[in-house]
Amino acid sequence: MPAQFDHEKLRAYHEAVRFASWVEPVIEQLSGKLAAKDQLDRASTSIVLNIAEGNGKRSHPDRCRYLDIARGSALECAACLDVLVVRKKLAETTAVDGKKILLGVVSLLAGLIARFSGLVQEEEQAPYEAGGTGCIEKNETENQKEND
Repeated sequence: MPAQFDHEKLRAYHEAVRFASWVEPVIEQLSGKLAAKDQLDRASTSIVLNIAEGNGKRSHPDRCRYLDIARGSALECAACLDVLVVRKKLAETTAVDGKKILLGVVSLLAGLIARFSGLVQEEEQAPYEAGGTGCIEKNETENQKEND
């Protein structure tokens, strides 16, 4: 089916949907009321929804803010998988598979955030770096140079 909306053209969106599909049976197999189970469900949905909503924003700072939220939700999913492993509710090999997908999502989102925050040129893509701050405003000197 051809993409109808701009967000459907993004690889980050497709990878986020792939993770949401991958995680569904994991969530379903978890018994009882676990905080990590509920959080994993909500955070995996949040990734997809924030990419779609953010990509629809016209201003780059708004778009960047939503993509940063999606990135945070992806990291949250990775942490949920870790919690489930240490609590012996999920096999480590299963968590590793999910985290591979998430690492791709986070890397793609980091590239989009960098592009829309003016940190890199459009054809470049910034890799995911742990501890990254997401959208970074240009400092005054850079803005001054551009205006001169």
